[in-house]
Amino acid sequence: MARKETITVQMILDTAFAMTREEGFSHVTARRVAARAGCSTQPIFRVYKNMDELWNAVYEKAADFFQDYYRIYPRLGKAPFVNLGMAYIAFAREEKHLFELLFVTAGPGRRSMYELLNGAAGNVVREISQAKAAGCTDPSDLFMKMWIFIHGAACMTLTGDYDLSEVQTLNLLEKSYQAFVAVNQ
Repeated sequence: MARKETITVQMILDTAFAMTREEGFSHVTARRVAARAGCSTQPIFRVYKNMDELWNAVYEKAADFFQDYYRIYPRLGKAPFVNLGMAYIAFAREEKHLFELLFVTAGPGRRSMYELLNGAAGNVVREISQAKAAGCTDPSDLFMKMWIFIHGAACMTLTGDYDLSEVQTLNLLEKSYQAFVAVNQ
């Protein structure tokens, strides 16, 4: 009779993902995952041919996690790009290590920031369409200006240099949108 597997693919992935959230992606090694999962490295390499394969799975799980985070994030803003920006900045504050993995660290096989933001639901495309419907003459340019601003604010949370409240952030993004629209007229 074959021995029952006690360490599953899902357990290994969940362990590596939890480690990434808590400590950062660079701390996910076979030995550390095995120690935390309570096994040797053998089960890891039974289900993943190498660490790159596990790291890719963690990356994909993080990308899905961000999409779920954005989908359920409260919609407080009225102007296009504001809710996406609010969620993005909050994600950087609340999920520092996942934010770094997805939006700061470059690597082979990684999706572009636009692909991650847009997601399967077409988040960015929807926002650009809303800006166009609101009368913006160049909504793609407006998105780029807003996104440079939003990404800068989100990155500032990583260093502790961004301490605005949610209300202050909402007001700042709304005013920034209006200022960028005025420039695009």
